[in-house]
Amino acid sequence: MYRSQRFKPLLARTPLQPNPFPSTFSLKCKFTSLAPQHHSFTVSYLINNCAFSPETALKASERVRFDTAEKPDSVIAFFRNNGFSNSQINSIFRRIPDLLTCNPHKRVLPKFQFLASKGASNSDIVQLVNRCPRLLTSSLENNVIPTFELNVNMLVDVGVRDSDISYLFRKRPSILLSNDLKRTVDEVKEMGFDPLKIVFVMALHAKRGVSKLRWDAKVDAFKSWGWSEEVVLDTFRKNPLFMLMSKDKINEVMRFCVDELGWDPLALAKWPTMFGYSLEGRIIPRGLVVRYLIAKGLRGMSANLFTPFNISEELFLENYVTRFKKEKPHLLKLYKKKRGSKKTGITNSS
Repeated sequence: MYRSQRFKPLLARTPLQPNPFPSTFSLKCKFTSLAPQHHSFTVSYLINNCAFSPETALKASERVRFDTAEKPDSVIAFFRNNGFSNSQINSIFRRIPDLLTCNPHKRVLPKFQFLASKGASNSDIVQLVNRCPRLLTSSLENNVIPTFELNVNMLVDVGVRDSDISYLFRKRPSILLSNDLKRTVDEVKEMGFDPLKIVFVMALHAKRGVSKLRWDAKVDAFKSWGWSEEVVLDTFRKNPLFMLMSKDKINEVMRFCVDELGWDPLALAKWPTMFGYSLEGRIIPRGLVVRYLIAKGLRGMSANLFTPFNISEELFLENYVTRFKKEKPHLLKLYKKKRGSKKTGITNSS
């Protein structure tokens, strides 16, 4: 085990370089007006190649300067060759412009290699760095490795299985590289999750993926539909990942199921997986087909409301569309229309 005093915060903020100009108002104004001329190449490069705004580019030029495109071009090419999109690259450099003048093979590549050695795929690494580029400013030996090993050892100590740690690393590797994981581990244990079960790491995944502000907003959304905080917590215990849904998605699913299908809002607490389904691809088209069949007396209200949504598309089409010969053209038209341009794999022929 690594002792607590041996590791430093992984995502410690890199301090800005001191301003070489006196901090008087007049000289600040003078610097602002002259900077575009003195560092015009850097500013124009950031605007034209990294999608910086003029103001952001000017501010960044206080921290990073270059007179030719050779170095920043090579750094951008490095990230692009490692699977980063242009928008991701631009986002990273807007947050850490200093990287544009680094040697990526010395500063960045060893961190990618470490993550890969622990089982992270290329896409895992891209997602992690895109979410938390400050990782690239931390020391591999003094921050990244000790913090990773400290967190893994802590999870092992509380009883989490290796396979579940691997799940956590695949789904959200940044959790194992955070410097305050113990707080979340303790919180999840207090909520009643068993470290020996995979729902424990799923709860860690959800709690670390949602800020307190967003969490409270989602709870308020559920409460506006008649859920109590205890119902939210009980549902979270059943399926922690349902709290990763956005507040808008929660309201849209509730609105359709309650207002369009006539369900009791509390029914959704029994099947939180529903919030993870696509509204356009599954919930709305299937819901409208089932509602039509019930209205026509061709189907009764199932004891399990969620059966039509939980089965494969092939089985849904067989049980709720093609078996009703006379209604099939209308059902198929309704289903296809609500699914937009997505193919169903069947035709109108009988």
